[in-house]
Amino acid sequence: MNITKINSHYLLSNEKTTSDVFLDWFDPTHWQQLNAIVATKKGRATAWFYKHNEHVNVLKHYWRGGLVGKLLSDQYFFYGLKKTRVYKEFELLCALDNLGLPVPKPVAAKVSVQGLIYRGDLITSAINGATSLCERLQISQATEQELSLVGRTIAQFHNQGVYHADLNINNILFGDDGKVYLIDFDRGQLRPQQAAWQRANMERLHRSFKKEAGKWPTFNFSELDWQTLLSAYQATIR
Repeated sequence: MNITKINSHYLLSNEKTTSDVFLDWFDPTHWQQLNAIVATKKGRATAWFYKHNEHVNVLKHYWRGGLVGKLLSDQYFFYGLKKTRVYKEFELLCALDNLGLPVPKPVAAKVSVQGLIYRGDLITSAINGATSLCERLQISQATEQELSLVGRTIAQFHNQGVYHADLNINNILFGDDGKVYLIDFDRGQLRPQQAAWQRANMERLHRSFKKEAGKWPTFNFSELDWQTLLSAYQATIR
């Protein structure tokens, strides 16, 4: 990882994906002016998909959630660069990419400091043709092969000691290359393998299926599907 400081901004870059990073990259207006925006996706906040050097990247801004988010929105207390959520997620993504795990490739990140407060942005590569597991289940039932692939993929992460702080079906993507990817590693960690946190991760995922099933008029998922996914996970976990 490379770190450059420009005035009150720290710029992080991944030497595997880019050699130079500029402040403009973290401003959606910059890419709009270049007619480079190819898509946007709204969740808790907008993610901007833009084309640069023949590659599509994703720019996201860090926003707080919950009640605290209503007060502080995108502001976090600054206790040093390496303690920021931005730095930790970018560092983790670089490590996971080096392990060969299916994650978006980290490109660059920015930490902007103002007094005791910082704000952050992250750029990763886009996953070609990506659809989330949640989106798929609103259209059709997942096949046994797809569910098993999800289970095996999560087990691959757990076998490397990867804890995903928000493992849910919106953060599980199918790419057009036939792979399953995990995204959004904010507050994620590399941990010693322990059955307790791995089990808690899977229980969180199970709850997300039930939560989404209650939100959508059509949602093609059953407990039998969960058992298919879980069996593939258990057969792969070490």
